[in-house]
Amino acid sequence: MSTKEGEPVGLGTGLQAGAFMGLYLGFSLAVVSVLTDPDKLQRLATLMCVPPMVGAILLGPFLARRRRPVFLGSKPLQVARELLHPYNEGQGHWRVLSHVKSDGMSIRIDMHNLTNIIGVVDAALELADHHSVRFIVGQGVSSSRQPELRAKVLNRIEDKVSVSRRKRSAKSIEVSPEPTVKYVDQQRKINRAILILLPIFSFFAWLEMR
Repeated sequence: MSTKEGEPVGLGTGLQAGAFMGLYLGFSLAVVSVLTDPDKLQRLATLMCVPPMVGAILLGPFLARRRRPVFLGSKPLQVARELLHPYNEGQGHWRVLSHVKSDGMSIRIDMHNLTNIIGVVDAALELADHHSVRFIVGQGVSSSRQPELRAKVLNRIEDKVSVSRRKRSAKSIEVSPEPTVKYVDQQRKINRAILILLPIFSFFAWLEMR
């Protein structure tokens, strides 16, 4: 399986994730139980123990099929430096050793003091098909060192990359591979489902227990 696709998280991780979601639901129902009838300790224990097992059995196989985010280790940094090495501008200027680094989650490319901005962006976007790449460009205000840098890099990225794969922050622009975008979207959908379903379950549990 290619690096771009990512590996399935596996049944063990899926079962753990399902159990954790069940524990989250069980704890919420246990709180409702305590508030409605604190003397029913057996019901409280059941609500804390049964939902994690049910969550692991029902959700575990489904969650096991989810794919991991793209792995980023030392090798992508090495590949990035080799790819961008032709753009070295010498000591005291832009160099891959000082301007291309990794924070463990993405490849960080400081675009300051760089002459061939477009060339480096185009080369780095090849990496972004497999690994998250963060361009450090500053805030783009008139008081910045290079106020035109942010707009120049952003315009080039917008021409090359779909909006779903790019993310802007105060001082950087990040481009992520497609699997990472899908992974984040899955996380948001799961979080949204929990936020919607948990109050509904809690409300019906309160009606049943009161």
